[in-house]
Amino acid sequence: MTRSADLSRAEVLARLANLRQHQRHGQRSPHKPLLVLLALGRLASGGSSALSWDDAQGDLGDLIAEFGPASKTSRVQSAAYPFTRLRSDGIWVLDQDVPMDAVGPLTAAQPTGRFAPAVERVLVDEPDLVASAARALVEAHFPTSIVPDVLAAVGFDPDIVLHAPDALPVPPDGRRKRDPRWRASIIQAWDRQCAFCGFDGQVHGATVGVDAAHVRWFALDGPDSMDNGLALCALHHRLFDHGVLGLDEGMRVRVSGTYTSRTPTGQAVYDLNGHRLRARPGTPLPVVGHVDWHRRQVFKGRPLAA
Repeated sequence: MTRSADLSRAEVLARLANLRQHQRHGQRSPHKPLLVLLALGRLASGGSSALSWDDAQGDLGDLIAEFGPASKTSRVQSAAYPFTRLRSDGIWVLDQDVPMDAVGPLTAAQPTGRFAPAVERVLVDEPDLVASAARALVEAHFPTSIVPDVLAAVGFDPDIVLHAPDALPVPPDGRRKRDPRWRASIIQAWDRQCAFCGFDGQVHGATVGVDAAHVRWFALDGPDSMDNGLALCALHHRLFDHGVLGLDEGMRVRVSGTYTSRTPTGQAVYDLNGHRLRARPGTPLPVVGHVDWHRRQVFKGRPLAA
């Protein structure tokens, strides 16, 4: 490749920031971001973004199953979509030409994918960009409660990435601003206790271990409104954002049938199934639209029997 085909730092970042995704009516589509994060993790740890189809159908398929919305599509087919379609974004190449989405040709050809040479060259020459790009991508597509889990799953040290500078370019008016008062307002409105289990830990009078959780994720256009928030303990916040816990139309907690545990502590989660939310007077319950979004886009599978 000639120097005229080289990309600048800004161009690489712009391509990473503008992945083409199938998103309508709040539908989650984290397939391409997860592939890019996986390739960035490989580049950071091994010096190369190369990912064989054999590895992709396992590693990428598992990532999509864990961090993507519930789907009837097989893990192999789910991995085939971004592995072949990321080529259209100008950052990904395969060493063999295969049709879009088709598992059969991928299995027969066993291609290897990697960042396009001009993209990889910039990332190798400026390794600080790898962590910065990973941070921006994961924060753009996932809530803060599970960002460390996603980063660890793709091979990063979350502490390193989350301290990286925010590098991806965003137009001055293109980034939604969080309401700095929202967290405190939600926690106060729910009496400074978990809406699911009632945990209300304090240290010197300050609430500890209780978070303000978005029902519809802020990263997916969820508003900082009182009817899109719950006060949840740190454990149940993470389980809620992982799709282990959800709500039904009657504002009862539902536990995913995909969740299992062998210990009494873990099995205590089962006891939440069917628990009805009870807000203090004047505190709005989450609106049905946000609850429905969470049930379709986050909750895993079918709930346990009530």
